[in-house]
Amino acid sequence: MALDAFFFIVSLFLLFPSPSVSDSTTQFCSAGTEYGVGSCGVSSTRILIKGGTVVNAHHQELADVYVEDGIIVAVQPNIKVGDEVTVLDATGKFVMPGGIDPHTHLAMEFMGTETIDDFFSGQAAALAGGTTMHIDFVIPVNGNLVAGFEAYENKSRESCMDYGFHMAITKWDEGVFRDMEILVKEKGINSFKFFLAYKGSLMVTDDLLLEGLKRCKSIGALAMVHAENGDAVFEGQKRMIELGITGPEGHALSRPPVLEGEATARAIRLARFVNTPLYVVHVMSVDAMDEIAKARKSGQKVIGEPVVSGLILDDHWLWDPDFTIASKYVMSPPIRPVGHGKALQDALSTGILQLVGTDHCTFNSTQKALGLDDFRKIPNGVNGLEERMHLIWDTMVGSGQISATDYVRITSTECARIFNIYPRKGAILAGSDADIIILNPNSSYEISSKSHHSRSDTNVYEGRRGKGKVEVTIAGGRIVWENEELKVVPGSGKYIEMPPFSYLFDGIEKSDANYLSSLRAPVKRVRTEAT
Repeated sequence: MALDAFFFIVSLFLLFPSPSVSDSTTQFCSAGTEYGVGSCGVSSTRILIKGGTVVNAHHQELADVYVEDGIIVAVQPNIKVGDEVTVLDATGKFVMPGGIDPHTHLAMEFMGTETIDDFFSGQAAALAGGTTMHIDFVIPVNGNLVAGFEAYENKSRESCMDYGFHMAITKWDEGVFRDMEILVKEKGINSFKFFLAYKGSLMVTDDLLLEGLKRCKSIGALAMVHAENGDAVFEGQKRMIELGITGPEGHALSRPPVLEGEATARAIRLARFVNTPLYVVHVMSVDAMDEIAKARKSGQKVIGEPVVSGLILDDHWLWDPDFTIASKYVMSPPIRPVGHGKALQDALSTGILQLVGTDHCTFNSTQKALGLDDFRKIPNGVNGLEERMHLIWDTMVGSGQISATDYVRITSTECARIFNIYPRKGAILAGSDADIIILNPNSSYEISSKSHHSRSDTNVYEGRRGKGKVEVTIAGGRIVWENEELKVVPGSGKYIEMPPFSYLFDGIEKSDANYLSSLRAPVKRVRTEAT
C-alpha cells in the first residue's frame, strides 16, 4: 500500500509539476524522523496544521497536515516537525480543500461598462472567504479567441491566487474552428461557453451551437451553455416596456423560468444529438433543473451548476421601491420566486446538480443606475466570491441537507474533476497543491458591504448572519487569511492549465460505435433498369 501511495505522488508531480519545486529532494524529505529537518534545508513555507478533522470529498479523518514549498507533503496523525515551521492549531475545526469557483467574471467589459472587481480585488475577496481558485470566462475580441485570451492574460497579471479560463464563443468561422484547438493544446483551456441569450451581442444561433458542440467533442473540450431563449427574452423585454414596466422588476418578468427551461432542454437535446458532454451554467429555476434531471436519468452526461444567489435568494427584492436596492439583484437568468431556491438545494443534495458557482459579476450602484429608466440597461450581475463558502456551509451543512464531505465535493472537488485538475486541486492529499482552509463550525459571521473585500458598494447578502466561518486560508502554501487579516501579493497567483478529455468523455467513443452499429444502414439496394 505504501508503494502504491509513493507511485501516486510521483505520478501526480509528473502530471502537474510545481514551479516552486526543482528536484525530488525538495519534493520528498526523508532524512530524519521529523518533517522540516534533514537534507531538505530551510524552507520559508513550512506549515503544520495540527489536530483538525481533515475532510475530502469521500472521507474525513482526524489528522495533521504538513505543507512545504506550496505542496501537501503528509496527511497523518501526530506529525512531528522541527524548528522554523508555522504550527496552526485546528482542534475542533475542519481542514478542507480551498474552494474552487467555476464561474466568475472579473474585469469583464459588459453592457457599456466594466465589472468593478478586477483580478486582484476579486481574488482577494475570494481568499478572505475561503476560495483559493476560480475559473473566469474570457470574452473574445471581436470574435477572435486568441486576441481575447491575450487580453485576459494582461487583465490577470495582478492575480493573487490561482485561476483558469473558460472561453466564450460568440461567432463561427474557420478562424474560430482553428483557434479552439490551439487554445486547448497550447493554452490550457478545456471548456467553451455558448450564450443562448443576449440577442445582438453574445447570443449564438442553433446552427452555430451545433458546430461548436461538434468541435468541442473532437478536441475533448467541455461545452457550456447560458440557457435562456434569447429571442423570446427580447420579445419579453419589448412587452414589458409597452406595458410601462421599466424598473428592475421588468427584468425578471421579461425572462420567466419557462424560457430558461426551453433553452436548457434545447441545448441538452442538441448535445445528445452530437453525443458530447454538456455543462449548464447558473441553473436558476425548477424548469431548467427538471430538464437536467431527466437527461441525467437517461444516462446523458449533463452537469448542472447552480449559483449561490439562486440557492439562497428570491426575487421579491426586485420589487423594492428603492431602485438602488432593487437593481443590485438584477442578474441573468433572474433570481426566481420563492420555491425555486429550495428545489435547487434539494437537487444539489441529491446529486441532480453537481457543484456550486457564483457568477460573480459585480457592478457598483453608480453603474447599476445606468438603467434607472430602463431595466434593459441595468448591468447584469451580483457578488458571491467572498460569500459562497460561508453561505453554502450554513445553508446546506448547517441545516443537515448535506455532510461535510458533500460540502467539499460541491465547493471544490467536483469542479477539479470536471475541469481535469484533480487531485492537484480539490483534495487534501500528499502531493496536492497546498490550497487549504480551516473552517470553524461554531464561529459566526455577518455579511456587510462595509466590511467585505469586493470593491462594490453593495452586497446582495447584506445583513445575512450564519454559523461556520473560514478562519484560515492557505493558498499555494502561504497563509493569506488569518485573524481577520488578509495578506495577499499582486502577481503571486498562477494560471492553471486544464487538460482536455476529462472523465466526462469516458465512454464517448464506445457509445458512438454502438450508435453506428445500430443503424443498419446504408441499405444495399439492387438497381433495376427501367423498362
